[in-house]
This record gives sequence, structure tokens and C-alpha cells, in this order.
Amino acid sequence: MIFSKRAIYLAFFALAAFAAELQAQSRITKEEYIDRYKGIAIEHMERYGIPASITLAQGILESDSGNSSLARKSNNHFGIKCKSNWRGDRVYHDDDAKGECFRKYDTVEESYQDHADFLDQQPRYDSLFAYSSDDYRSWARGLKAAGYATAPDYAQRLIRIIEDNRLYLFDEDNGAALYAAHRRAEQGITDDFASQSSVETPATYTAKIDPNDYRVPERTYNGYSVYVNNRTHFVIAGEGDTFARIARTFALTERTLRKYNEADPRSTADPVKGEMIYIERKQAKWCGNVRQHIVRKGETLRSLSQEYGIRQKKLARLNRLRKNETIAAGQTIKLK
Repeated sequence: MIFSKRAIYLAFFALAAFAAELQAQSRITKEEYIDRYKGIAIEHMERYGIPASITLAQGILESDSGNSSLARKSNNHFGIKCKSNWRGDRVYHDDDAKGECFRKYDTVEESYQDHADFLDQQPRYDSLFAYSSDDYRSWARGLKAAGYATAPDYAQRLIRIIEDNRLYLFDEDNGAALYAAHRRAEQGITDDFASQSSVETPATYTAKIDPNDYRVPERTYNGYSVYVNNRTHFVIAGEGDTFARIARTFALTERTLRKYNEADPRSTADPVKGEMIYIERKQAKWCGNVRQHIVRKGETLRSLSQEYGIRQKKLARLNRLRKNETIAAGQTIKLK
């Protein structure tokens, strides 16, 4: 059978148009990306202190909302390169140089977890954790200053994505609901049609130890009784306990556990018997009814931070004090 050149050209253009349509249909929109991964970003904010807005903005920027070739072939949504300590799978991709080595993951969720661990465990990012989890501008500038990316306008790009898409709402208490309300208002929707949504089910983060398992006041896990104070879970250090042992038990790094308990980063001291050790990040505010505390002899801002389950920096700011300022017996410390 002989085909005319015209028929061949028409068939070629039809196939090209069909391929382009398929590609357009499979492309993830920014809104879909946010809906899909917002849960993980919020979980990581609560667990590590990384603003959810920063996590989402970096994912959007580094992976083109999950559409870049690197994201599609390796599930790498944060552009993290192999480095000498990487023992996982890898792919090679042109970036600052040709054929650079990038980390490859089995799932996007693994990429999100590695991103949190990468920021949490690399010393050059330590200064970022001095910023509040709702201070996305300082985090964006800090990431650029620490060398996360080479683009000179990297911080500005992140901030623009966050503000254009109202991602900063996720950094607030009940942020997912605030963002959902914003989206409904933007679309002119007055009723909640979430149950009818066709958007793919959001991804969720599953830790080895889920703090939500500890909804009761006390529960035993691997020899530790887990308690709740100010909506935050903690254990009591036993004789000879170490940060390393407690961290291993609850699937944390020792570095992360020390951060949760605001231990002096210059110190290698371990907890003493009877000390409260938080296994998740303390709250930004006091949720109880008592409004103030009268300082007793020997108490410090850190000891009060541990006693009430409030981050030391937040407690100091509430009382217009420096984070490590000495407090005196009889002094009144506001809790809310």
C-alpha cells in the first residue's frame, strides 16, 4: 500500500499533537503538588522545625512541581546531590556541570524525608534552626547563605513562591485548614466539597515511631514510659541513660534529640537520672491554664522551658529576655 506524503505528514502531526496532549494531561499543577505533599511538609515542621512553606517552596522550585526530568526519573524533589556519604541509588543529570550525581529514591516521600534529614544533620545548616518555623524569609535567606543552591536569587525565588501561593499559611496553627479556606474563597466556593474532590490522595509521612500513638497519659515503649506535657511527648531519663540511646529507641538522631531539648550544642553531657527528655519538638506556646510562674532558686529559662514544654526562645521572647539570660528567685515569668 502506498501512502502520499500529505497523508504521512498529517499522521505525523496528529501523533505529535496527541503526544503533546498526553504530556499536558500528565503534568502536575502547582496546586495539585501542594495538595499532595502539604501533609508531609506540616509533619516535618512539627518534627524538625523546618517551615512547611519552605519545604513546599523548595519542592516546587527544585522539581518544577514534580515535573522535571530529574524528579520523574529519580523521585528527587529537592535537587540533593550524592555527596561522599550517600550509599543509596543514584542518577546522573546535567546541572552546574555535565553529568552530576544526584540521589535517587524509591518514592517521593523518601525524598522529603531525606531533605529533612539533610538540613537537620548538616552542620552548615545549624544556624537556620535558630529561626522560628514561621519566619520563612529568614529561612530562605539562610538556605542561600549556607550554600544550598548556586542561583544568586534563590532566596527571592523561594519567597516569591511562598507569597504568591500563600504557603505561609501552612506555618500557622491549623495551617492546612487556613489554606483550604483560602483556596475555597479564591474559587468562590462556599460549601466544603472536599469529599467530591478528584485530587489524588495527599501523601503522608510515617515515622518509625508515631507520636500519635501516645494519646494516653502514659505508655511503655521499649522500657520507657512515655508521658505528655503541653501536648508534647517525653520520657524520664534513667540511671546511665544517654541521648544516643534514647534517640535510637525513638528513631531519632542524637543531634535531633538534643535540639528538641535545647541542650547546649557545645556540650557532650548526657541527661541525668530523672530529667525530662522530649522526643518531639516542644510547643511554641503554653496550652495550660496557669498564666505565670514564680522562679524558684536554681531555676533557669531552659529548666522552665523543659518543665512547661515551651521552646526556650519563645519563652524568652514572651518575657522580653535574651534566650540564655539569667533569672532570679522570686522573678515572675509569664507563660501566656
